[in-house]
Amino acid sequence: MRNNSLADLHGLVWTSLMAAAIGAGAFLIVPIGPVPVSMQPFFVFLAGFVLGPKRGAMAVGLYILAGTIGLPIFAGGKSGFGHLLGPTGGYLFGFVVSAWLCGKARMESTKIGWSAGLGFGGAALLAVYAIGAAWLKFTLSISWHKAWLLGVVPFIPWDGLKLVAALMCSRYLARFGLLPGQR
Repeated sequence: MRNNSLADLHGLVWTSLMAAAIGAGAFLIVPIGPVPVSMQPFFVFLAGFVLGPKRGAMAVGLYILAGTIGLPIFAGGKSGFGHLLGPTGGYLFGFVVSAWLCGKARMESTKIGWSAGLGFGGAALLAVYAIGAAWLKFTLSISWHKAWLLGVVPFIPWDGLKLVAALMCSRYLARFGLLPGQR
């Protein structure tokens, strides 16, 4: 990325837009247990793939900050510090790591290859699941097995599809030169 104020502004706008998209994805949910199926992971993956590791993680951090201070943008229109520390809080923290990992796939080239995208995306999924399931286990005082069954297993196929869709979208944007830092 060029070192000038217009390029910096462009990056900030993209970061803010991705944070807003993650918030919008929280409203597209299917409640199937303590952790709802939402479009948030799609936009988290996309933020990393589109913005890179630093700005992708910043977009998720901005989303979490907005929800924590009271904007009703967490899954199901919830907000506040209490929700952040509730059963789904680990997934929110895992999203920061997930966006960062997806962004690492973009480090060498603007257009992400399938193997790099799926590799880093798979690591991103594992990070979200590990942090989220551990948080779920401790907040609900359940066994590791039950936390895995409640907080990971039902989401694996859906999140896999969201990962592939986010990678496809970022590759499409890169093909037409629409990513931040591209000319």
